[in-house]
Amino acid sequence: MKLSREVKTGIIVLAGIALFILGFSYLKSNSIFDESKKLYAVYNHVGGLQTGTVVTINGFNVGNVSDIKFKDKSGKLLVTLIINNKFEFSKNSTAELFDTGIIGGKGIQINPVFDGSAVVQSGDTLKAVIKPGLTELVQEKLTPLQLKVEDAVSNADSLLVNVNEVLDDKTKLELRQSIAGLNNLVQSFQKSANALNALMDDNKTELDSSLKNVNAITSNFATISNQLKEADLENTMQDFSKSVENLNLLLGKIEQGQGTLGKMANNEELYNNLSSASKELDLLLQDFRLNPKRYVNVSVFGKKQKEYTLPENDPAEEINN
Repeated sequence: MKLSREVKTGIIVLAGIALFILGFSYLKSNSIFDESKKLYAVYNHVGGLQTGTVVTINGFNVGNVSDIKFKDKSGKLLVTLIINNKFEFSKNSTAELFDTGIIGGKGIQINPVFDGSAVVQSGDTLKAVIKPGLTELVQEKLTPLQLKVEDAVSNADSLLVNVNEVLDDKTKLELRQSIAGLNNLVQSFQKSANALNALMDDNKTELDSSLKNVNAITSNFATISNQLKEADLENTMQDFSKSVENLNLLLGKIEQGQGTLGKMANNEELYNNLSSASKELDLLLQDFRLNPKRYVNVSVFGKKQKEYTLPENDPAEEINN
């Protein structure tokens, strides 16, 4: 059967239309023959999201963005997602818009939820979530720091103003004079340090000799310490301590009136008697010295002894009285 020219032209036109549809669908990453789900998500701002952007679940490519348009007069954007994978998840899952890199690319990942609710079907709208990008996070962190820096700069300006008010011409002059005096003091210290260094250099030999003498004295002390250690000083001190304890016991007994010494130390009558006897002995010796004839009668060559005459203020009388 021979086809006419018109029929051939119609077949060619239909084939071209079919090829155009297939090519356009391929460029949009849409499959005509595979079963897929069309899902929606509504965003206030898509941040430059483009059609054809890959849609992932847990990092795995499951579809792409097929269309972006305004939903209504509010300015919200309706994003159409084509999911080619048969992976099932709850209709309560979220479509998260996130940054794909530092240069600002955007991507969409579905965070699947398995809560037992109805499985998502073609035509359902997922809850839209926007994940803050690196720029937003940096701005979020830097904003408080910026406010603090601004406050610090403001406080620094106020401080400088107050300092300028305090530092009048007189104060500035006094401050300069103080700094100059401090410089002079530092120079004086430097001169003193130089003089001390020169003195030490000049007397280095004497200092070395003194240090050697100190070392010798230290060695002698160490030798004496060893000798004291070898002399059993510890036992000697223990014996001395025992002697002191015994002496303390003896003194305690004397204070309590025990023993002969204790009775003598605590008997007031004995003390008075001894004091009186000592006094009488002194008077007797004095009387014997002054009046020996009263106590000794010596006759030489048969000469008759003179009778003794009592002197005035006789000490012996005081003893008898």
